[in-house]
Amino acid sequence: MAEWWRGSVTYQVYPRSFQDDNGDGIGDLAGITRRLPHIADLGCDAVWLSPIFTSPMLDMGYDVSNYTDIDPSFGTLADFDRLVARAHELGLNVIIDQVLSHCSDKHPAFTESRADRTNPKADWFVWADPRDDGTPPNNWLSVFGGPAWQWDGRRRQYFLHNFLPEQPDFNYHNRDVQDWMIENMRFWLNRGVDGFRFDTVNYFFHDQRLRNDAADYRVKTEPDGNPYDMQYHLFSKNQPENLPWMERIRTLLDSFDDRASVGEMGESHHAIRMMGDYTAPGRLHQCYSFELMGYDYSAAFFRRKIEEFFTGAPDGWPMWAFSNHDVVRHVSRWAAHGISQDALARQAGALLLSFQGSICLWQGEELGQTDTELAFEELTDPQGINFWPAPIGRDNTRTPMVWDGGVNGGFSTVRPWLPVKAPQLARNVASQWGDDGSVLESYRRMLAFRRATPAMIGGDTRFFDLPEPVLAFTRGSAVTCVFNLSPAAVTVEATGALTGPSDAVLAEGKLHLGPNGFGFLTGAGPVTMA
Repeated sequence: MAEWWRGSVTYQVYPRSFQDDNGDGIGDLAGITRRLPHIADLGCDAVWLSPIFTSPMLDMGYDVSNYTDIDPSFGTLADFDRLVARAHELGLNVIIDQVLSHCSDKHPAFTESRADRTNPKADWFVWADPRDDGTPPNNWLSVFGGPAWQWDGRRRQYFLHNFLPEQPDFNYHNRDVQDWMIENMRFWLNRGVDGFRFDTVNYFFHDQRLRNDAADYRVKTEPDGNPYDMQYHLFSKNQPENLPWMERIRTLLDSFDDRASVGEMGESHHAIRMMGDYTAPGRLHQCYSFELMGYDYSAAFFRRKIEEFFTGAPDGWPMWAFSNHDVVRHVSRWAAHGISQDALARQAGALLLSFQGSICLWQGEELGQTDTELAFEELTDPQGINFWPAPIGRDNTRTPMVWDGGVNGGFSTVRPWLPVKAPQLARNVASQWGDDGSVLESYRRMLAFRRATPAMIGGDTRFFDLPEPVLAFTRGSAVTCVFNLSPAAVTVEATGALTGPSDAVLAEGKLHLGPNGFGFLTGAGPVTMA
């Protein structure tokens, strides 16, 4: 189907944590293939697989050592082919992660590059001489802590790493690097994947003059938990050369039928505007950022972000998400705004699936899953270990999918790579399946409503001017969406008829919204406060 991605719902799978079928405590491709019906039955359009490529796994696959093979911990290329075939049988498109801005220091290209300054790949990575006092060439910082430069005694130069020292950054100013990456992507397109999710899509190019990044211009009363957030990254990323590279990628995708792309906008400044830049015609199909993955759960916030995108980028296309593998799960983040975890989870699902744009769901989100409280000795995430105990790392959101209430939640027959603890075990697929009041069935109803209602996929958004905690907007001219973003009941004036998975009560021109309540109306006029 042409433009299947526009308004689609993608389900993100973290392969290590979805289903272990070979009994080693780590999820694998065979396990994902077996569980694909869950995603299809939920009503999603696509599945996104976090990295599955050959890797030392220092950053859980985001340190790639071979871009055209599967890591043995997940299976084989044949296993991948079976997964794609099964997904297509179920009507699911398959999107795979592409971690192109950096690789593992075990990748053969980096091994060659670091050998000396004259080899064929000497300029494939970002190398720089030290300053006269031996310190790095500038003040750029790593997301994972410390300088973004690592000394290499063989070349007697520093190399750039925006993440771990074992994740050197490619030099995309070198056209050979771009050409090579195009062929790596072509390999997977020829294998039948339906699209790519691009990791850190704004990190590809660096300022060749290596100018210092500025201090964050926003007024702060104390240092950030991560010093990286204290800089305004004018030069270490976000370079204008990124955009022509997006156009090269789009040209490749357009040479295949019905393929799609989504970029991860790793930026805390102007991220919504940049999402628009990166999804302008001829660039990426869609883009998401971390804008909706913070702690603000106000009507004004959601309205501002959605209006900001569509006003600034009328020809672009967003993907919205509340959680993913890098942030605290939203039911944990927004707990203070819910009368209960289930009520908040049901409302958040209905809210997200009402937004104009494409949607991404994080595995377990449909269960109302919460973050797992982990001890230091249970951590594997280098970011979490480096910054312990705060800011919190990423392992807490990456614990295994919980399929039933048995040992390890049905994920594995042996001890999993991360533990399944009692609070997470209580929120499992088996116990919620078929229970009309469960979070899972609420998601199923909302996804069915979205899919069956064209206005919920393609309709424009118009907001009503209402005070907190009420968020109300129309999708096209067909559906009015009303949300009470608080744990106290609210009543508004509204007309029309309730439709879809509403839990509100409409009587005599008044819409009664219980704690964390929501309603969908057809034939409605303006919504005002009662």
